[in-house]
Amino acid sequence: MLKILIVVLIVLTGSALCACGETALLSVSAIKVQQLAQSKKPSALALLAIRQRMNRPITTIVILNNIFNIVGSIVIGRLAAQELGDAWLGLFSGVLTFLIIVCGEIVPKTLGERYAETIGLLVAIPVSFLTIVFTPLVWLMEKITAPFTKGKRPPTTNEAEIKFLAKIGYQEGVIEDDEADMIQRVFRLNDLTASDLMTPRIIITYIKGNLTLIEAQQEIIASQHTRMIVIEDSIDKVIGVALKGELLTAMIEGKNEQEIYTMTRKVHFVPETIRADKLLPVFQKTREHLMVVLDEYGGVSGVVTLEDVLEVITGEIVDETDRSVDLQEIARKKRERLLLSRGFRENEPGSNSGRIEQ
Repeated sequence: MLKILIVVLIVLTGSALCACGETALLSVSAIKVQQLAQSKKPSALALLAIRQRMNRPITTIVILNNIFNIVGSIVIGRLAAQELGDAWLGLFSGVLTFLIIVCGEIVPKTLGERYAETIGLLVAIPVSFLTIVFTPLVWLMEKITAPFTKGKRPPTTNEAEIKFLAKIGYQEGVIEDDEADMIQRVFRLNDLTASDLMTPRIIITYIKGNLTLIEAQQEIIASQHTRMIVIEDSIDKVIGVALKGELLTAMIEGKNEQEIYTMTRKVHFVPETIRADKLLPVFQKTREHLMVVLDEYGGVSGVVTLEDVLEVITGEIVDETDRSVDLQEIARKKRERLLLSRGFRENEPGSNSGRIEQ
């Protein structure tokens, strides 16, 4: 009877270790493993190697688990038949099956899932060693299962998963609500273009470069912006950008006859289609705070600022000098009024708006 108990204990222990280790290795987060591997500890590096190529370690564990369950059951069956006889063999088999299900599968797998990181680090090195030991069998299994396991390896994570994790983190109190909101907003950067963020041309503050400071004095003082677009004779001919502070300083210093174009700075041009996530590095590289947005025909479509891009992440930024919170909304309403009035004129009797002159 003692032999039977010893063999049963060995089978249950081996089966439990295999089930627990397999579940832990499959449950531990791939991102967490990469983070742990930065410590350069042998167990963490072994765990990372396993996660990068899971098929071999899992095959090793499955082979070992089946050895315990199948070979162990055969040995236990023979010993039970000798010790207990046929009368008690059925009952013993039922009890053994119950123990294997509960103690060899359910409980170990539950623990492996709950303490995946700790157990994963504990079994990483032994599993790596056993994988080498079982190399011939593992290689054979790989060849047999290769037709079913081919395919592109899925990415570790994706945008939707990160957004969802941020939401769960907020719900569980791991991160603050403003942090979760900012994470969600970051992903909007690659969904928006310069045309979505810009201040349209119909509301741009600009000034002609051939004017002197005294001639443009009222326009400069009235402007609520710190940067002003400088043009030639048309808004589509942008010379550069002038800083309101520098213009006011020059006026105070008595340089009223100086022409504005002499005080302009170089301005950068970007297409309407450039995404916000690509636009932000451009601002950082050029160390500029304003850029002119061009349409597909090279005409000025509007201007976009660093603040416009940052507002995608942080939300609306309004300082004490802002009179209009949403210039884009004002521009949209103005454009609608223009289109409505234009449509009304085109529908008036005797209108030639819809005809093409030869």
